[in-house]
Amino acid sequence: MNDSPPPIRVLAAVIEINGVWLLGKRPQDKRHGGLWEFPGGKLEPGETASEAAHRELDEEMALIVTSVGDCLFTAQDPGSSYIIEFIEVSVTGDPQDLEHEAIGWFSLDEMVTLGLAPSDRRFFEFLRERHG
Repeated sequence: MNDSPPPIRVLAAVIEINGVWLLGKRPQDKRHGGLWEFPGGKLEPGETASEAAHRELDEEMALIVTSVGDCLFTAQDPGSSYIIEFIEVSVTGDPQDLEHEAIGWFSLDEMVTLGLAPSDRRFFEFLRERHG
């Protein structure tokens, strides 16, 4: 008998403009606090990834989503029931720091030095291979 909870889907928005990606630093009191992540959050019951992108990016960064693309990578967050889906998202507006300790735009070379949350680190390695 499997007593593990069902997986919880989490959207991680992959927002890239001119070779830099938008990241947020997680609040200290949250899981993986103080580590950098691609912004997003848990999907609500019955919510699509597109709906979650619109809601989460508005709540976290006051951004307006203009399009939601493909899922580029999926990762099981170590030690949790979270399944993180890294999805291409296009936005308009200037990101505001509404929920993170800090936000910033980073190149792949700059991301090497950042403390990334575990699943975000795995996605970064995928990105780095893809962009050679």
